[in-house]
Amino acid sequence: MKLPKAVMPVLCTVLLLCCNAIRAQLPVKAEGLEQSRLVTRATMYGVGVTNVFDTYLSPQEYTGIDFRVSRESMRMTRWMDGKLSLQSFFQADLGYAHNKVDNNNTFSALANWNYGLHYNFPVTSNFKLLAGGLADLNGGFVYNLRNTNNPASARAYINLDASGMAIWDLRIKNYPLTLRYQVNLPLMGVMFSPHYGQSYYEIFSLGNSSGVVKFTSLHNQPSLRQMLTADFPIGRAKMRFAYIWDAQQSKVNDIKTHTYSHVFMVGFVKELYLLNNKKKR
Repeated sequence: MKLPKAVMPVLCTVLLLCCNAIRAQLPVKAEGLEQSRLVTRATMYGVGVTNVFDTYLSPQEYTGIDFRVSRESMRMTRWMDGKLSLQSFFQADLGYAHNKVDNNNTFSALANWNYGLHYNFPVTSNFKLLAGGLADLNGGFVYNLRNTNNPASARAYINLDASGMAIWDLRIKNYPLTLRYQVNLPLMGVMFSPHYGQSYYEIFSLGNSSGVVKFTSLHNQPSLRQMLTADFPIGRAKMRFAYIWDAQQSKVNDIKTHTYSHVFMVGFVKELYLLNNKKKR
């Protein structure tokens, strides 16, 4: 059956509009797919100052130098219409400090791993706010060089953190720069801590472990981590400068502790795409 000549231009116009509509949707899906595969990774090294206090070992504060290394990975996901980002941040620091009269020294070490999600709130085309939650795992020790009975104090705690970020992409005379501020606040968790005057021999050899794992929150572990970063290209590479203010403190089982650190870090940022490793059937 032949169609009337007047119908043909109408059909062609409808088909053209449909093709344009489908074509307009493809870049959006492809862009969302590409964003979910794009991973930003940064490795940084830094040095700063630290203040260490632990009444299990000494009633004195110790101040000194802090060496730190960190590795971060961030990427967008496909969840919640592609507005959720996934962050993994690992850092490890080693401190060497001395007391005020300079007759004793301590070593401190702590490894920290944050892993969680942030919901992205675009404010403008180059500025966005992020809010979410993180799992916060910590483990380390403080070692006093002069103590004989109890020379070391262990640090082991897990928290659920509230986390927020602000990311700003800007240009200074056509030079691209990305600024980011992040804050992590532990809301609740559990912490291992001996009782004041209790030795680790009593806990692990004699089995006197009652009450050494305590629930923590803002009332007995008011801690905070803040980080400010600046990413900028140098040739084909991208560098990152960062400042970290890390304040970890607690009062558990009549033992007061704190570790305050101010650290400046520098490193490189890499962007890569995840490969789709689906097996063909």
